[in-house]
Amino acid sequence: MKKLVLAAALAAAASSATAGNLAEPIVEAPVIVEETRSSSSGIWLPLILLVLVGAAVASS
Repeated sequence: MKKLVLAAALAAAASSATAGNLAEPIVEAPVIVEETRSSSSGIWLPLILLVLVGAAVASS
């Protein structure tokens, strides 16, 4: 029980010690979105994963 209380006290002290931040805010770069060539290009990866999972289940 003493170890649990000690661990909780150390966790509370560590979280309150790192709560503040004096560093300058980070300015993020603008997000560039590329358009895809076709709408069906994103379907191949899930289909391949589905086939692999099906093969794994069938082999066991």
